[in-house]
Amino acid sequence: MPETKPSASGTRGQSGRRTRSGIVRRLRRWVLLALLVVIALPPALTVIYAAMPPVSTLMLARYAQGLWVDRQWRPLDEISPNLVRSVITSEDAGFCTHGGVDWHALERQIEVLQEGDRPRGASTLTMQTAKNLFLWGERSYVRKGLEIPLALMLNTILTKERVLEIYLNIAEWGEGIFGAEAAAQAWFGRSAKDLTTTQAARLATALPNPLARNPANPGAGHRRLAATNLARVRAAGPIFGCVLPDR
Repeated sequence: MPETKPSASGTRGQSGRRTRSGIVRRLRRWVLLALLVVIALPPALTVIYAAMPPVSTLMLARYAQGLWVDRQWRPLDEISPNLVRSVITSEDAGFCTHGGVDWHALERQIEVLQEGDRPRGASTLTMQTAKNLFLWGERSYVRKGLEIPLALMLNTILTKERVLEIYLNIAEWGEGIFGAEAAAQAWFGRSAKDLTTTQAARLATALPNPLARNPANPGAGHRRLAATNLARVRAAGPIFGCVLPDR
């Protein structure tokens, strides 16, 4: 019998399938490579950040848009202990004792969510640092879920002093104002190392809503929060030892 040759249309179909299969394989390889980069990048950057001053994702976004950014890096020993105490008391009283995540607070907030109420954070300073360094600003359960492993990673690689030092140098304290030194200069016209207890309390209690709260001219609600913060600092006891051992 005469040999039957494949038709031109059949050859083109097979070639098209091979092309599509090759594209899918290449796409899978690129996706896998991207995932590996995403997984490996935060630990690699954290090792670098152990020695070099980092910037936050919000700062990078402002730089990319050509917007003004004021950040003046200061080591922890050049930031007033008043601010250290006020920030820890306001944001994360268990900072020195937990491993980056306050599991008890997180469990309580999950119970609140299951009861149908709105959860109120449970973010530690380490989780907030992870968010500022690696994630986006809009709140979501996805972001919160990513904060947890990133905070555990930060706590493993960095010292408590370095985590707090990074946080205090990248936290947002107003439009384009990042870090304690820029905030102290912008709001009080002085260095971060010279902040009084009242000024520190006002800065610390501005952190949950830095674009709406003015530390230099606080509203009545903000003043009450600052006064409560001062009272809690005085009654806090030895919760600052990991970062202020001698002060």
